[in-house]
Amino acid sequence: MRYTDLELFGVYVAPLSLMLVAAWAVTWPLRRLGDRLGVARLVWHPSLFNTALYVIVLSLIVLIAGRS
Repeated sequence: MRYTDLELFGVYVAPLSLMLVAAWAVTWPLRRLGDRLGVARLVWHPSLFNTALYVIVLSLIVLIAGRS
């Protein structure tokens, strides 16, 4: 699949930027759920864990978008 620029309200936007926002929108509730379940107490470095979670979600979104 070719990733072409998208027109959003007259402005051309790279598809990756929309994927970054979508990954943040998915990661935010997952982080909140992890905080409620106490995941932060179980990991060595919570900020590193949150970053890794964001990268995993972003990678999944890019792979799913590339497949269709």
